[in-house]
Amino acid sequence: MTNIQRVKTITEFHRTRGLTAPEHPLISVVNYADVHLTSEQLNRNWVFDFYLIALKRNMGGSIRYGQQAYDFDEGIMFFIAPGQVFSLARDVDATVERSGWMLLVHPDFIWNTSLSKTIKNYEYFGYTIHEALFVSKKEEQLLGRIIQEIRQEYQANIDKYSQHIIISQIETLLIYSERFYNRQFLTRKKAGHKLLEKMEDLLTAYFNEEDFIKKGVPTVGYLADHLHVSSKYLSSLLKALTGLSAQQHIHEKLIEKAKERLSTTDHSVSEIAYELGFEHPQSFSKFFKLKTHVSPLAFRRSFQGN
Repeated sequence: MTNIQRVKTITEFHRTRGLTAPEHPLISVVNYADVHLTSEQLNRNWVFDFYLIALKRNMGGSIRYGQQAYDFDEGIMFFIAPGQVFSLARDVDATVERSGWMLLVHPDFIWNTSLSKTIKNYEYFGYTIHEALFVSKKEEQLLGRIIQEIRQEYQANIDKYSQHIIISQIETLLIYSERFYNRQFLTRKKAGHKLLEKMEDLLTAYFNEEDFIKKGVPTVGYLADHLHVSSKYLSSLLKALTGLSAQQHIHEKLIEKAKERLSTTDHSVSEIAYELGFEHPQSFSKFFKLKTHVSPLAFRRSFQGN
């Protein structure tokens, strides 16, 4: 991808957005209405070296990842981790009253704290922009209060407690965001189940192909690419709907295929193991027993006994 501009510091972000210098070099809360971008900046790809958490309303345009774009006319929350590439596309409309906030957190601010490790567990930092979070008015107000507390804390006289308090507030913000994402998966079950059906059809077709052994077992990335979602979003959605991750769904389909081969053919366990892409029969037997609690031979005998 060409024409990428990297923003390394929060101070640099403020400067490129026409904002006054930040009050703290490693953390900043920005009023979205104060952000100004030139037409040249809107046609550029961006990478930040810090975390950006934003809630925007009436953006009057879209943010794009690759070929995917999402309209931000509604209030939507999204998360960008250091190193993610994205681009902006907005039609400037003076009649639209933009609102919202952006929280910028440099990794140095959370270095050597519990958050530096746990922030990697929030999978929505790996979602693409078109998988953004819709928040209700009540949820938006709750998050807004947390953001206001963060701003007030770093604007006050910094002391030895300030960083701990702010990090605690950021953790609260992230936990609420995770709750709201899970709520969104459940309230949009129809769309989620359609995606689940497409994935099941995709897996069935894959395992029914004659040459699937040569290609190997499908990866989560393969499924995500064909379903036009990010890998992390797919796993999060599936966990909310079924309790299983995307990888576990692949394993379930693989076990299904193994049971079919064991019950409908007289191929040896070793032959079936190779047919399913396992390099060693022992690995297949171990995998099968882990998932079914019986060995392949025991499964075949019990099936034949019926």
